Amino acid sequence: MSIKILVIDDDTAFCVMLKTFLQKKGYDVVNAFNASDAQQELNKDKFDIVLTDIRLPDSDGLQILKTVKEKAYKTQVILMTGYTDIKTAVKAMKLGAFDYVGKPINPDEIVYTIQQALLKRDTNNQAKNETASAEKSSISFVKGISRNSARLSEHISLVAPTNMSVLIVGESGTGKEYIAQSIHLQSKRATKPFVAVDCGAIPKDLASSEFFGHIKGSFTGAVNNKTGHFEAANGGTLFLDEVGNLSYEVQVQLLRALQERKIKPVGSNNEIHVDIRVVAATNEDLTEAVKRGDFREDLYHRLNEFLIRVPKLSERKEDIMIFANHFLEQAKEEQEKDVRKFIHDDVE
Repeated sequence: MSIKILVIDDDTAFCVMLKTFLQKKGYDVVNAFNASDAQQELNKDKFDIVLTDIRLPDSDGLQILKTVKEKAYKTQVILMTGYTDIKTAVKAMKLGAFDYVGKPINPDEIVYTIQQALLKRDTNNQAKNETASAEKSSISFVKGISRNSARLSEHISLVAPTNMSVLIVGESGTGKEYIAQSIHLQSKRATKPFVAVDCGAIPKDLASSEFFGHIKGSFTGAVNNKTGHFEAANGGTLFLDEVGNLSYEVQVQLLRALQERKIKPVGSNNEIHVDIRVVAATNEDLTEAVKRGDFREDLYHRLNEFLIRVPKLSERKEDIMIFANHFLEQAKEEQEKDVRKFIHDDVE
């Protein structure tokens, strides 16, 4: 049975061109040039994929998304968006859209995104079971009882099941990597790799090799083939810690890999498709880095589809003794000491 796709765009020439391209790939494609036509098609038939422009002459992609979700939850919706509509696309993903692709459209990226959307639909039940199993063996993440901690947990629970890129902002020592691991373990990628990368520790000259790998003999010192972080995290989550430390040149390479979802190891002529979710963390204000020209604005928006701000310890005083007792238990085990408890006075 062929996969049915509804393509919605008021640019008639583009819409027909995309239909022709997808039909050559074996898909059964129907065009609609406005929201009204799309509504009629959705009333007549069921579609596996709805590919819609965000801006339509008589409505928008968000309304199309709501209509689709009301009629058929398993139908996957992919948004096509210009740079200025990124925020709307992110909102759509929170409402249940699978993903968005930027204009100008890369046909190969469209096909890849469609394939991933279908994979998500077909493995949804399996992923739920795997996630439940993974949560049983999850890391020891101390949530705390303060209002700020509760809000943090809500944000993690909200974004974890999605494919959105997450930017975690917080001071050093606030547990950004633990938050990233918690997002991974509550996601549909929980049984796949979680690869953490300290961006500040990667020399600029070796960044390509570290991220994308290399083949033996590709440069002096390349005595063996090397698997890069992107390939190692394939199917899972890539955590970029202190992402603001990346050089501008490396940012360009990273952005290209995230946009095209494929990499080429140093010295190789073969491209490798990768399916990863990116969670990045920083202790600095990247918006200021963008203004200074130290961080690419397009990469910032690519990483910042969902922002999590980690509260400082001074903003969650109710949690201090919970954390203290947690670390005490760890220390007792590691040091083989029998320390019963902390003695403390309440301080206003």
